[in-house]
Amino acid sequence: MVSEIFPWNVNFETGLAVVDEQHQKLVEIINRLAYQLANNLDDVAINQLLDELSDYTIYHFTTEEALWNKYLPADEMTAEHAQTHQSFVDEVEIVKQERHTLRDEEVSEKVLSFLTHWLAFHILDTDRRMAQIVLGIEQGMDLKHAKDHASHAMSGAMTALIETVLKMYDSLSSQTLELMRETARRQRIEHKLILSKNVIDSTFEAIFVTDPAGLLIDANPAFCTYVDSQYDQIIGQHFQSLKPQLFAQDVVSDIWQLAGEQGHWSGEIFGQGISAEREVAWLTLSAIRGEEGKVDNYAGVLSSVSQLVERQHGLELEANHDTLTGLPNRRLLNDRLEQSILHSKRTDKLLAVCFLDLDGFKAVNDTLGHDAGDEVLCVISHRLGTLVRGEDTVARIGGDEFVLLFGDLANESCLPPLLDKVLECIQRAVPIDNEQAGVSASIGVSLYPAHAEDADSLLKLADKSMYQAKQAGKSRYSIWCPDTELCD
Repeated sequence: MVSEIFPWNVNFETGLAVVDEQHQKLVEIINRLAYQLANNLDDVAINQLLDELSDYTIYHFTTEEALWNKYLPADEMTAEHAQTHQSFVDEVEIVKQERHTLRDEEVSEKVLSFLTHWLAFHILDTDRRMAQIVLGIEQGMDLKHAKDHASHAMSGAMTALIETVLKMYDSLSSQTLELMRETARRQRIEHKLILSKNVIDSTFEAIFVTDPAGLLIDANPAFCTYVDSQYDQIIGQHFQSLKPQLFAQDVVSDIWQLAGEQGHWSGEIFGQGISAEREVAWLTLSAIRGEEGKVDNYAGVLSSVSQLVERQHGLELEANHDTLTGLPNRRLLNDRLEQSILHSKRTDKLLAVCFLDLDGFKAVNDTLGHDAGDEVLCVISHRLGTLVRGEDTVARIGGDEFVLLFGDLANESCLPPLLDKVLECIQRAVPIDNEQAGVSASIGVSLYPAHAEDADSLLKLADKSMYQAKQAGKSRYSIWCPDTELCD
């Protein structure tokens, strides 16, 4: 919340803890309501807050009246206080019934002004006065002396203080609401600007802006990639000079002139030369005019089919491979596993899903550092990649966890030699500068179709088997066996 329309302070404390706590809750609800109204948020949230205010107000008044009746039973002040409470509840109900008009700034300001003024006066005057009587009685005074004590405490300087605070809060209410509205307006504008920039920066299209002479004043990352230069290197450079083999000077001059005359130009531009593979790009150029009608800037969009294909390939690699090791990630593993299950079903061969977790990897990170840990992961990934057969898969699914898929197994007896090789290759020390990093592996194995027939179940059973291997002493493998605690 940027600011509060009703800031709580010690002047509002009555001395009765339960009453003060509930007053603060009412103030908090009003502040949230003001924030919703100032930001023009959805009607559902506003209606919920009005319901919450109404419900909590009734709860609070019930608490107060029980307290007053305990110390001032059948007293005129207690009856008047209850009547005041009921009038506030009635006003809140009227606001709830007219909530469809709350988006109007004048109406919402009037409602919030009433809520803050009424609550501030009620707390400072009537509730504090009643609280003084209760506190007096608790200190041993009789009712008459407690009332006299309260009247004395609430007279003189206190009356002036109440008037001052009420005036200050009336002014604060309207000024804060306007500040919140202005802040919300600026945040919406800022959000739109940020959104627009993010859209431009994220698009595959190369977007740029020049001055009337064709000098670059802004560009998005895709344009920097297109011309193979850093952002700070291209600003102030002439558009044609960034890729002269594509942007011939006479062609660029003609395009800028046409765009300036017609307001817009689009078409193909061809790289110079006789190569059959010369670059072709599609350029869209628009003239941006100022208030006097003169061209202040040019905005352009460049599209290259070849670059789009390359980018798509790059995105697919990023989406499907682990950035550190280059191995398939969990997403690509799921696809490979589904394909392996289908292949195993067609060939009637066994598929082994091996969940591998490194033993002692945390110690490498703790003693040699995270860079050393990354190096260990890369070395082990390379070893595993060279160890497995072409039809097999090695994937890193996070941290020090890997999954291996061994397919086309004639029977289960083919698996132990493969797993022994995996354990041996991981146990070989990894040289890190002048140190030797050593880890081992615990491997859990599930088999298709013997143990499960879907990818998720196979991975879960392999994971469980891996924990069985760890419990059995690590640096070993465990093949899933549902009838025993451990089955190697």
